Amino acid sequence: MAIKVEHELHERRRGRNSGVGLLLVGFVAIVFGLTVVKVLQLGEAKQFEKFDHVARPQIIPQEGDQ
Repeated sequence: MAIKVEHELHERRRGRNSGVGLLLVGFVAIVFGLTVVKVLQLGEAKQFEKFDHVARPQIIPQEGDQ
């Protein structure tokens, strides 16, 4: 025998949970949008290779490069 009677408290909680869910979806959409814009504005990725604190021999200028 299942309980089918819903108290008005359940209705308020469902509404509140829906609101929180919509806020979370909105926040995720904003963060995703900002990430996409930032990645698209980066341009050439090779210019950022030297800022990752890893020694890379291919970006060290050689004597004959200049």
